[in-house]
This record gives sequence, structure tokens and C-alpha cells, in this order.
Amino acid sequence: MLKKQFFQLAAVSAAGFLALTTQGAPTHLVDEKPVEIKRISDEVILVDFGRVSFGNVRLAPTGPQKNEITVHFGENFKNGRLDRNPPKKSTVRYSKTTIKLDDDSTVVEPPADIRNTKGRGKAGDAKLISIPEEFGVIIPFRWVEIEGWKGELTPEQIARQSVFLTAWDDDAAHFECSDEMINKIWDLCKYSIKATTFAGIYVDGDRERIPYEADAYLNQLSHYYTDADKQIARDTYDHLMENPTWPTEWTPHMVFMAYADWMHTGDAAWLAPRYNALKDKLLMDRVENYLVTTDLNAERKNQGDIVDWPPKERDGYKFTEINTVVNAFHIRAVQMMAEMAEALGRNADASKYNTYMKKSHARFQKLFFDKKDGLYVDGKGTDHSSLHANLFPLAFELVPPKDREKMADWLAGRGMKCSVYAAQYLMEALFENGADTEAIELMMADGDRSWKHMVNSGTTITWEAWDLKYKPNQDWNHAWGAAPGNLLPRYVLGAEPLLPGWKTARISPKIGNLTSAKGKIPTQMGSILVEWKNEKTFKIKLHIPDGMDAQVDLPKVGTSSRVLLNGNPVQASVKGDRLFVEQPVTGSAVLEVK
Repeated sequence: MLKKQFFQLAAVSAAGFLALTTQGAPTHLVDEKPVEIKRISDEVILVDFGRVSFGNVRLAPTGPQKNEITVHFGENFKNGRLDRNPPKKSTVRYSKTTIKLDDDSTVVEPPADIRNTKGRGKAGDAKLISIPEEFGVIIPFRWVEIEGWKGELTPEQIARQSVFLTAWDDDAAHFECSDEMINKIWDLCKYSIKATTFAGIYVDGDRERIPYEADAYLNQLSHYYTDADKQIARDTYDHLMENPTWPTEWTPHMVFMAYADWMHTGDAAWLAPRYNALKDKLLMDRVENYLVTTDLNAERKNQGDIVDWPPKERDGYKFTEINTVVNAFHIRAVQMMAEMAEALGRNADASKYNTYMKKSHARFQKLFFDKKDGLYVDGKGTDHSSLHANLFPLAFELVPPKDREKMADWLAGRGMKCSVYAAQYLMEALFENGADTEAIELMMADGDRSWKHMVNSGTTITWEAWDLKYKPNQDWNHAWGAAPGNLLPRYVLGAEPLLPGWKTARISPKIGNLTSAKGKIPTQMGSILVEWKNEKTFKIKLHIPDGMDAQVDLPKVGTSSRVLLNGNPVQASVKGDRLFVEQPVTGSAVLEVK
């Protein structure tokens, strides 16, 4: 237990934070006051901080308080008390420490967990992301129970010292819509991204505190839409290039991360020195005849292909020596490399990747696509078609255009037969292919396989899995579960970068059964503001930052095919159930379909 005297923090506590730098992006301690203090017995005081965060507690006694106290930290609440006995196999956090108070302010830390606190125990993985020593030991908790405190405990005598990214801006992004449950899901996901910045690098929650490529990519996507910072994603990328993990599909996620940075920043100076190393992330060392092959013995040892995690979330996927999911990732990564190569003037590489991609995709279609059913099988030698064998190709635009809507309908009809990891890609596949109503419904479906279930559970940070019964050792503080943090602004508001650095934005709201939505999307060129209402007509107000233009497409309303821009008719082409405005939109604008 590390003690800090109050005067050591006094200069910064009034401002609410202490800024320090971790191995990654700068983080700081933020003082947070409790939302409720309640004495529940003669011996026990319950303190609620409102939401879970990673931190510890500072106590500032007034008057003689030289007795011994015990402080219990907890992530769960049960029967009106902090849960001191969470499920044994879980990593739902509970910890306690006993200290002797004196007249000065004291930082009360939970005991170090040797699994995830580098340098503070006898064990510990060298790849763990260290927390600055000055911060002390931190864990995720919302509640504390204090035993032995004499008299009243006031809000001025206790603060939670929470660790957040220094650059985090609560006002950088906003989303709200006509459905209150969707709003609660957005709030949960946005705060989840903020709370899990504690390490200065994206980590997989508290159990290990280690970055993984797929976790980091999903975290990056939602961070870009909930905050303006890009440094933490870049620091995570550089860390993972030096410390790669398993399984197969995690490797091409590094290409996905670099491509996401490129699209959101347009920063060739950052990308160029990292480009050559990305070539090793394309799985070319495992390619035979344009497709990636798999060592089935490695897969059985959890060292090969993953498809989804945990294994029970794979919808009965049949592993073969050449399988669909791995090759969908492979082809998409090669396509991204071709685009980045062209942007960097590596024209020979771009040509090579484009040629290879066409041949690889042709073999992919021939080997895996069942034209009769309009579905992909799991791999060579099997006729089983899992959810995953189809959601990834559809999300990556590998499906022939004429078959996409049918496949999206099939996927939506199967429901959420995947993990919170694969749900990111399932939602993308649905939103991009006319199934936005179904995608929104899946987000807030009844049962225990939706973000509605997380909200109704009372959690304040997203989980690693849909429920403990699907992954008993899951973290309750896992940012890869926060996919709606990017999905809602990307699709319901409709804002995505069409050209690198947001030079041109795509504004394509997918409205489902919602009647209104509005929000704020941070970009390096400034904030995009979107507000739409779907009543007798569909009307959208936009603010596009200076130097940016937007290509806009809107949902048709009934039989209408007219679009007004600031009250004046403009040319719009009809494609399916969308109207594509033919001229770019800039500045502040109002468009109406009527």
C-alpha cells in the first residue's frame, strides 16, 4: 500500500488532475467525487461513484482518525451491497486493503494483482503495459465499502483517483436519436472507450492488460468517433508491431489499423515509414495458389485461425485447410495495402497487389461460394455455411452485388449468433446492405445477446462477451464490446471519410425505424454536425467543416425522388431505395427529400 500525503497532491487536486506520461499516450489522474455515501450499518459505509473507472481512493480525515480501517473495492453490486464474492471463474473485480489512518490525506490502493501489474508482484508478463508508479495500484471499481471509519464520511473527505487519457474531450462527440435505449447504448459505449484509456495504450481489459490486434482495431474505430485523439491508437499500433500476438486473423488487423489511421488523418508522413513492415501482415507466407492455407494441428492448439472467440460463438464453423474467414481477411488486407501503396507513390506495389487481389478473389468465389444458396461455405471440403463464413465477406464487399441484399437478409434472420467481437463486422454487413432496421433491432434485442442486455444489467463499461455464461472469465471492462460507439455515428448519422483525411466525407444516414437523430463527429478538419428528422418528409441539416466537401445520399420517402438543397431542387440519381445527390455539399446546408 502506497501512501501519499495530501500536500503532495494539493497543487493539482484543486484542478482535478495530475498529468503524467505512460509507455503510450499521456494519461492523468482525475479526482471524482462520489454520487452517494450511505452508512449501511454501525461498521460499514457504502460509497458509490456512479460508474466504474480504473483508479484508487484518496481519504482526507478531519479530526482524530488514527484507527485502522478496511476498504473494499468492487465492480459489481448485489442485494444492496458491494459484491464481495463474485463468481470464482470470473474476473469481475473485488479487492480489499486494511490501513491505519493518520491525520493526513492517504491514498488507499487495492493490493497489486501479479497477473497484470508489472513490477508490483513476483510474476507478471514483460509485455504488460505499466501504469506510472506515481499513480499507485489501480483496478476497475464503482463502489467501495469502508469499515472502521469513525463518524460521518463527507464527500470532501473521499475522492476516487481515476486514470483517463489526458487528451480525452467529453465534448468532442455526441449522438442522440428518437429511441432512448439506443441513446443509452451510445452513452455506455462512449464512456467505455474513455474508461479503458487508462493504460495510454489500448489493452484488452483488466485481466491481462495486454494489447491484441483485433481488440485494438475495434477500440480504434470507436475512439475515432467518440473523441478527437489519434495518438493512443498510433502508440498501440507501434507497440503491437513490436509485440505481435495470435491468432491468424489478428495479424491482418494491423493493416486495418494503419488503413483506418490513413483514412481519418491522411497523414502520409506517419504511414510511409511503417509501410514496408505491413507487408509481413498480409499472411503471404501461408499462401498457396492465391489463398491462405491453415495448419489444422495449430488451430486445435488455439494457435491458428480463430474465426470467433470464445469457441462456442463460432456458429458450428467447420475448420478446413483452406477456410473462408481467414481468406476474407487476407483479401481485404491486400486491397487496403493496394490503396495505401498507391497513395504513397508505390505504384509497382499497388499494381502487384491489385492484380493479386483479383486472382485471389476469383478463386475465393469459385471455391467457397454456393451459387444455388447464395451463401459461402466455411471452407474447402465442407458444405456447412456458418454466420461467420458470410458476415465477413459481406462486410468486406467480397460478395457479388446482386447477392448482397439476400445475404444480409439471411444474416439478419440468423440473429446475433456471434460474439461481441464479430458483431462489429456483422453490423457493418447489415448497415451497408439495406438491413439497417434489422441491425438497430439486433442492438437492442430482448434476451442476453445484445447491448440492451448490457445496459439493463447496470454495467457502465461494455463487456468482453454477451454474458458471463458465454465466457465465465470475461472482463467487465472490455472496449471491443463498444462497437455501437462507431456504428451509430457512422451509419445512423451516416458520416464516414470517403477520401483520406476527410477531404471528402460520405453522408449516408441509415435510419431504420428511427424518426430522428443528431450528433457531432470529430474529424481533423473540424466537427461534422448532423441532424435529421423522418416525418412527412426526410429532412437533414448538415454542417461540413471548411475545406471539406460531402457526397450525400439519402433514403427515399415513399415514392418521392426529389431532393431540395437549401430550398432549391438539385439533381439526384435513384439507386435502389437511396437518392444520391450529384453535387458536393459544403458548409451549412439543409437537404429535404419530398
